Amino acid sequence: MRQVVHIIRKNDMEKEKIQTLKLELDYQLATLYDALVNQDEKEINEAKMQLTEIHRLLEELDALN
Repeated sequence: MRQVVHIIRKNDMEKEKIQTLKLELDYQLATLYDALVNQDEKEINEAKMQLTEIHRLLEELDALN
């Protein structure tokens, strides 16, 4: 029984993490858009790095499922 509860909690935490990452993804995409419009190379590069990391984390979580 404990194992079932543990698995359910772990699954819920992963779903919450995915939702958080998707919100962060939207935010970083908006940041990238603004940086592109303003031609701010520093912000462009930072947003791209963040997006790459978010992508990696989402792939990692998806691989667990």
